[in-house]
Amino acid sequence: MDAASLNQLKQFVEQCQSKPSILADPSLSFFRDYLESLGCKLPPSAYEGSSNTKSKPYVVDESDEDVEDIEEEHRPQEAAVEEEEDEIVESDVELDGETVEPDNDAPQKMGDSTVEVTEENRDASQEAKAQALEAISEGKLEEAIEHLTQAIMLNPTSAIMYATRATVYIKMKKPNAAIRDSNAALEINPDSAKGYKSRGMARALLGQWEEAAKDLHLASKLDFDEELSAVLKKVEPNAHKLEEHRRKYDRLHKEREDRKNERGRQRRRAEAQAAYEKAKKQEQSSSSRRAGGMPGGMPGGFPGGMPGGFPGGMPGGFPGGMPGGFPGGMPGGSPGGMPGGMPNMDYSNILNDPELMAAFSDPEVMAALQDVMKNPANLAKHQSNPKVAPIIAKMMGKFGGPK
Repeated sequence: MDAASLNQLKQFVEQCQSKPSILADPSLSFFRDYLESLGCKLPPSAYEGSSNTKSKPYVVDESDEDVEDIEEEHRPQEAAVEEEEDEIVESDVELDGETVEPDNDAPQKMGDSTVEVTEENRDASQEAKAQALEAISEGKLEEAIEHLTQAIMLNPTSAIMYATRATVYIKMKKPNAAIRDSNAALEINPDSAKGYKSRGMARALLGQWEEAAKDLHLASKLDFDEELSAVLKKVEPNAHKLEEHRRKYDRLHKEREDRKNERGRQRRRAEAQAAYEKAKKQEQSSSSRRAGGMPGGMPGGFPGGMPGGFPGGMPGGFPGGMPGGFPGGMPGGSPGGMPGGMPNMDYSNILNDPELMAAFSDPEVMAALQDVMKNPANLAKHQSNPKVAPIIAKMMGKFGGPK
């Protein structure tokens, strides 16, 4: 280090010692932060007049653009606010056909389909069925139910007995009872056309048009008759209306959900773009300020940089160099430690290195550096950190001074 530069450095250090308020100059905030990162404890006067009691690296007064950005963040984003859509209210479907209120009578008697039916019981069951049909022809529906119940008890394995009683319950406008009998018939014989037909007609009475249409179509495939055709002509139009109604509102709900998702995607893209633009502005602003050096800062400036490091150590920092040096040297770095004020260190190489100066503003990097400075043995635990390891390696490369 030439005598003139050394003298200027000495004068600046002496001024900082006698008048620490020099460091309160906002343009020297990065230098103040650097001293703090090395463990220096600066007096309160070094912060007086600065924008914050804790200095901010490279931050000068906020520009008008920065203020506008902050105001923009807190300003209601009317354009981005998601307008709540009115709830989709499904319209009524105009349906034709007679329906009844569900019957809530106690379940009718059911037989045990696992019992072994004798030939005698089977004949008696058929006799009871014949009496029921006669009662139906005379309009005596309650009496018909009694005869058919007797027939079921005598032969509970007969699907036709349950299906026949189901038709009587339909005539009595008791669809739930009819559905129970139809289900029993289909459990015994899954191919019972009369079971599907009775259940379809019962479901139509309850207004279950789509389910009724399915049962009636199955019945017509198994055993088509004119009565089935007539019932289907009444049931199918309602079933088609309900199907179209459901498809319409499923489509409306999906379109609404798609619009909501698209608005969300647009909002996220806008937020990401705004964050990118803001970060880009801040980076450009920080770069221009760093490139501007330290105006009004160090008297006389540092012509030629600060070659040779800080002889005697930094005031208030590490007098006599880093305490204890780096015993044994940093692996791959400066063997034998760096006592005596690190005479081989060229600070101009650090202050003029944008990557290092940017890294010093990163709390994670600075914490790692301080950890290593306190105990060089801690270097190993930071070797795997992709953010910290390159900075430590770069600094170690500069410790050796000019080649």
